[in-house]
Amino acid sequence: MKAAALMLLCLLSTAALAVEPGERLAPWTLLDQHDVPYTLSEQTRVLLVARDMDGAKLVNTALEDKPKGYLEQRQAIFLADVSRMPRIIATLFALPKMRDYNYRILLDRDARIAPRYPAGEGEVLLLRLDGLQVVSQQALTNTDDLRQALEALASTDSQ
Repeated sequence: MKAAALMLLCLLSTAALAVEPGERLAPWTLLDQHDVPYTLSEQTRVLLVARDMDGAKLVNTALEDKPKGYLEQRQAIFLADVSRMPRIIATLFALPKMRDYNYRILLDRDARIAPRYPAGEGEVLLLRLDGLQVVSQQALTNTDDLRQALEALASTDSQ
């Protein structure tokens, strides 16, 4: 009985964290892979969130052939939850590799921010924002869909 009550409580607390269209996001600040701070602001139009390595790989694959500044042109940022990565692996291998990427990765090293966003295993959550208010959200599970969604941002922003 206690286990069932605990499970129900966990499910309810997860549902309470889900982001809904119309909701206003609270600003936060994280460091990127170069230890440069970034604060979520009203100018941010797109927030990409990956909660695991598979989700982060989707973003990397989608952006690997894109020029530097591709996300910035779309007023987009990428938030990666790296809290489950062992510190020694992050320090010796992952961070040096991330520093070579031509896009900014905001690193949630302590799972302070990423759990606010309902990105599932192996997916990327794309939140469209207007002045920190959520306009829409889309869970993407493959590279082609993510590329198309990012390209669509460019065409809608130029109109």
